[in-house]
Amino acid sequence: MRLQDKVALVTGAASGFGEGIATRFAREGARVVVADIDRDGAERVAAETGGLAAHVDVSDGDSVTAMLEWVQAELGVPDVLVNNAGITHLPALMEEVSEADFDRVFAVNCKSVYLTARAMVPKLKAKGGGAILNIASTAGVSPRPRLNWYNASKGWMITATKAMAVELAPYGIRVNALNPVAGETPLLKSFLGEDTPEMRAKFLATIPLGRFSTPEDLANAALYLCSDEASMVTGVCMEVDGGRCI
Repeated sequence: MRLQDKVALVTGAASGFGEGIATRFAREGARVVVADIDRDGAERVAAETGGLAAHVDVSDGDSVTAMLEWVQAELGVPDVLVNNAGITHLPALMEEVSEADFDRVFAVNCKSVYLTARAMVPKLKAKGGGAILNIASTAGVSPRPRLNWYNASKGWMITATKAMAVELAPYGIRVNALNPVAGETPLLKSFLGEDTPEMRAKFLATIPLGRFSTPEDLANAALYLCSDEASMVTGVCMEVDGGRCI
């Protein structure tokens, strides 16, 4: 029960890594807010975890602000914020990715971190501390060809994590990140271009431990970084990648 009596807000929690994190946090005693643009998915995960579902577009400032105000009214200011919502563009040459796809990737992967910080950091300062976890990617450390702008968005997230950690440390707010390798989530097909045994084998050949990351892998690492066990850990961007970035 490492998150007993804590309130945790997880974005993009209706599926994939976010669902795994929300589920594990609930088992560890947290009251979890399952926030997602997928309302039905959020309600399903909330029902399974005993949490609350929140419909939000993390790329829209008004939506983020309204969601956090509702959460505060229902449960108080969250102790933990996990910025997990993310998307990618399909594999393509960098000059062939459309402007619309570029804007959408940076709005969901990058602007969302700014928007949640703008809405929540003042509340965490007043509360006296908290933990923020950003779900970045090995793509921001060791980029793959044909995912250029996705790679760049995750590199931005890693730098933002470190900058946030330095600025917020005096207020007792810790900020860390996880860098997963591609996993068994709804985004896998987008990373591969096409989900075939041949494409999976080619991708797995780049991971020394020989398997994709799972929601449980990310949940275990997230639990540590967001718990009091990591009270001296901030600004860390931890690879959960089976050795991919070695």
